[in-house]
Amino acid sequence: MSSIIKVDTIQNQSGANIISESANTITVGASGDTVTIPSGATLSSSGTVSGNLAMTPAFEAYRSSDQTPSNNTLTKIQFNTEIYDTDGNYDNSSDYRFTPTTAGKYFVYGSMRGDAESITDLEFIRLDIYKNGSTYKNTAIEFGATNDIDNASLTITAVVDMNGSTDYLEIFGMLRSSVQPTINGDGNKPTTFGAYRIIGA
Repeated sequence: MSSIIKVDTIQNQSGANIISESANTITVGASGDTVTIPSGATLSSSGTVSGNLAMTPAFEAYRSSDQTPSNNTLTKIQFNTEIYDTDGNYDNSSDYRFTPTTAGKYFVYGSMRGDAESITDLEFIRLDIYKNGSTYKNTAIEFGATNDIDNASLTITAVVDMNGSTDYLEIFGMLRSSVQPTINGDGNKPTTFGAYRIIGA
C-alpha cells in the first residue's frame, strides 16, 4: 500500500523553504543554500536542462558556398548558415561574429578547407580565432612553392574567457597560391565555426 503526502512547501526548523512548488515549478533550496548530491548518487534527466547547468549559449554555423578571399590576406570567413544557435548570439548575415550573453569560459572551434582551384599549388594555409578584433590564437601550414597540393583543411580550437556582454569571437583565414585561392563551402560543412560555454570551469 502506497502513501501520498501533498504539500506546497517544506521548510527547515528556521522557517526557510527547502522545497516549494508554484505554477508547475519546483524550487529546491533558497539563495545561498548548497544542494549536495552525495557520492554514489546519480543526477538523471531526460528533459531540458537550462540555467547554469546548461552548456549554453552555444552555436554552430558553416559556410554554404565558396568564398573568395584576397590572396595571402587574412580574411574574415562568412559562416552564413546556422546549424543551431541556442540564444541567438551568432550573427550569420552581417558581422559573422559570436557575442555570448553569459559570462564564462567557452570552448571555441573552427575549420577551413582551402583550394588552389585550377592548379596544384597551394603554398600556405592559416586559420585564426579572433577575440574583439584581433588574433587570440592561430595555426598554419607552410607548404612552400612548387608543390603538388591542390587543397588542404585546417582546424583550430581554444578555450576563451568571455565577459557575457561586449566580448565577441570571429574566425579569419588566409590562403596563398600562385593563382586565386578559394575557401570551400558546401552542404558537407568543410568550413565551420562553433562555440559553447563550459559549465563548472
